[in-house]
Amino acid sequence: MSLSHVQEHIELIAKHEMEFMAARTRAERIADSVAAFIGSLQFVGVNLLVYSTWIVVNTLLPAKHFDPRPFALLQTCVAIEAIFVASFILIRQGRLGRRSDERDHLMLQILLLTEKEVTAVLGMDRKIAEQMGLGRAANQEEVRELSQDTSIDAMAQTIKENLGEGQGIEDARNKE
Repeated sequence: MSLSHVQEHIELIAKHEMEFMAARTRAERIADSVAAFIGSLQFVGVNLLVYSTWIVVNTLLPAKHFDPRPFALLQTCVAIEAIFVASFILIRQGRLGRRSDERDHLMLQILLLTEKEVTAVLGMDRKIAEQMGLGRAANQEEVRELSQDTSIDAMAQTIKENLGEGQGIEDARNKE
């Protein structure tokens, strides 16, 4: 594969990603920005600064303490912050999960097309091999099987039967 061909693929993937990012709603862009800040060291630093200042003001300074020990107001603020942090992260993860599902569907379509193409090429290769007097090699059992169409429905059913209904990959790994 030539470098320009690889570059075309990279540019196509980048184009799809930019289209996905551009299609976000205003709320999703805001949620992404907030979630990105939450996942930064700056957020940790701001929290450390605010909480330590809060504790110092309410314990060490001689002024009137607006939230004396055990810092009930601080605990409430932290709990509310946790609710919002979790909400923003879940919003972002939900959107990223939808994007991942889109990629998985695209990949499945590409793999199904590739399987059909490879099956067709193997069928042609078998015919060429037979015409060249290589019928024995062309008719090996494995080559014959691979050059036949693959039933995706049958494969999916086999996977369900081997994993069991509702049983995930993790459950299958635990059986090993």
